[in-house]
Amino acid sequence: MSTENPIPSAKSEAASTDPADRIIHYHIRTKHQFNRYARSSGFLDWANQPDPFRRFEGAQLIPLPLLKPDEAPLSPAYRAMYEQGAVPSQPVSLRSLSRFFEFALALSAWKKAGESEWALRSNPSSGNLHPTEGYVVIPKIDGLDLKPGLYHYAPKEHGLEWRAEFPAEQVARLLAPFPADAFLFGLTSIHWREAWKYGERAFRYCNHDVGHAIGSTRIAAATLGWDMALLDGVDSDTVARLLGTDRKDDFDEAEPEHPDCLAVVWLPGNVKREHSEMLLCLDTAIVKALACGIWNGKANRLSLEHGVHWDIIDEAANASWKPQTDRPMSTLPAIRLAFSNTLHASRETNNVGPSAGHIIRQRRSAVSFDGKTSISASTFFHMMQRVMPRGERPQLERPMPWDVWPYDPAIHLLIFVHRVDGLTPGLYCLVRDPKKVTFIQQAVNPELTWTLAPECPDGLPLYWLLEGDARKLAVQVSCHQDIAGDSAFSFGMLAEFEGTLRERGAWWYPRMFWEAGLLGQVLYLESEAAGVRATGIGCFFDDPVHEIIGVKELAMQSLYHFTIGGPVEDRRLQMLPPYDHLRPHL
Repeated sequence: MSTENPIPSAKSEAASTDPADRIIHYHIRTKHQFNRYARSSGFLDWANQPDPFRRFEGAQLIPLPLLKPDEAPLSPAYRAMYEQGAVPSQPVSLRSLSRFFEFALALSAWKKAGESEWALRSNPSSGNLHPTEGYVVIPKIDGLDLKPGLYHYAPKEHGLEWRAEFPAEQVARLLAPFPADAFLFGLTSIHWREAWKYGERAFRYCNHDVGHAIGSTRIAAATLGWDMALLDGVDSDTVARLLGTDRKDDFDEAEPEHPDCLAVVWLPGNVKREHSEMLLCLDTAIVKALACGIWNGKANRLSLEHGVHWDIIDEAANASWKPQTDRPMSTLPAIRLAFSNTLHASRETNNVGPSAGHIIRQRRSAVSFDGKTSISASTFFHMMQRVMPRGERPQLERPMPWDVWPYDPAIHLLIFVHRVDGLTPGLYCLVRDPKKVTFIQQAVNPELTWTLAPECPDGLPLYWLLEGDARKLAVQVSCHQDIAGDSAFSFGMLAEFEGTLRERGAWWYPRMFWEAGLLGQVLYLESEAAGVRATGIGCFFDDPVHEIIGVKELAMQSLYHFTIGGPVEDRRLQMLPPYDHLRPHL
């Protein structure tokens, strides 16, 4: 994600006591304008750059096996992940957990320039700062040599830190509503990692990265034949209590972690007939009991000094703190499709197109594009179909990874088409929920053309709005970054904004960014599979984007920009394997 040069300031202004008003205040204040960037320190304090790796000193580290691509469990073909029942379920073991974290949150490579080295990971991150931390709650599982409890994933060591010892019987009670051998996965954010560079806009970027991580984790689970769903019936207090982020003594002067979300991961083959429905929440009484157990380790400090403290980020985090709401429920599919013999994850079928592991490992954020590469209309349409969540279906019958998301889609794409063979350059709109077409039309300039794109596949609501060369416009509204115009196409992610916040509550604000990040993760991988490359754009001029199509007030807001095209490789950079530092060298 791109760098910014904002105006320094630290204090937040008073806002309404209503959480929705407060979060809208944050959003408006952190917009970039042509004459004013959102506030940050205005420089990079390299001496206090945050450590990208959180560790809990004193917690036992259990190394996960370092698996080669041709070792079991093997990665399925990339396309197999999107076909229900095509990937056989792997048992939960240290080896399968190793592969799960490898594809979800692990290091994917090291980059080296001169004497400087920095790590890349499977999950994308704004500015490669990686504010997101991952946790698992593991029950007693036959064949898994881990004691029940809470574990923190340490990506540099590719291991699990045993943070809390939970009694097996209590964990079993907590997970009783889910299929056998299910476990919990949790995400937190260290806001300071982003605020160090991006100032008050960092809360946005942290939540982008939560969405990226939800996507990378769901896809990692799919490579093992596992299912996954967000437990969004859980309130923030319960997430904090279970993941230990409320334990102030364990963080002391170290940077705190914000509790973001929990998900359940399970093997579809373990679903019993009596488990036809599954609550997307947890028993809070059991969580409170677990939190009284034995905890291990103290968080390491990431920066010696923090300089400016961005109060407005704390205010946004508090305003969007999720209360106890409803108890959502999802229906588990009664019948799984039979495995396809041609798509089994085996040595023989890894040549059915690229493997998922290959695509995940090679994912990079493009730094620049060649300004020449075009893509075919069929490739473009295929990408657009991949981001359609099919919200009309029950949640767990939606295409992967959208089955992880317990809500109807609320993000739509404003697309600047530059070089798509068969499509006239101009402005298009992908309505990711067809029943929202009228809402979007009423929220924008009524004089826009709403014509289905030529040769558009049936059922894909892609509309042509304006004809013309949009390259300069895309660059201008993307903080003057050439990557938005040198690509094959770029787009802004427009969220159904104020009405959603007023109806659902301020706690839905982070979830808008999660959906945007999840969408971005899908397109990162689809771009790699198509032989091109993508990058997220966090720096864009908010209201000038809205003015392009005449968005009325706060009905819709652009939350994340993205661009896809032919990358230009920087040959000055050397690429190194991710875990050579852990392998014995002869």
